Amino acid sequence: QVQLVESGGGLAQAGGSLRLSCAASGLTFSSYTMGWFRQAPGKEREFVARIVRSGGSTYYADSVKGRFTISRDNAKNTVNLQMNSLKPEDTAVYYCAADGSPFVRDPRNVDYWGQGTQVTVSS
Repeated sequence: QVQLVESGGGLAQAGGSLRLSCAASGLTFSSYTMGWFRQAPGKEREFVARIVRSGGSTYYADSVKGRFTISRDNAKNTVNLQMNSLKPEDTAVYYCAADGSPFVRDPRNVDYWGQGTQVTVSS
C-alpha cells in the first residue's frame, strides 16, 4: 500500500530553520505531484507548497513564499521542505501529500497523505 513517511519536525526558534523530509513507497513516485500541507490547532488543513512530477515547477502559499523551498528526488522517492526564517505562526502539524493533479491545492482532493510531523516555532 501507499506510504508517505515524514521526518524532520521538531522545535525551532523564530528566525531558525528546519528541514522536513518525506519518503514515499507503494506508488510510482515520479507520476505524482508532491506537496506539503499544514494544520494548526483549531484551524483547517492548508496548502503550503507543491512540486510537479519532474521537479521543474513549484508553487507556494503566499505565507511561505521566499522562506520555504520544496524539492524532490525521483531516484530516492523523497520530497523535502526546507523552512527558513521560521515564524511562530508556522507552528503546525506538517503533512506530506501525493496527488495525480499538477494543480493540487485543496486538501479535499489529495490522493494520499502521510501521518504528519509536528513543527513548533517559539518566539
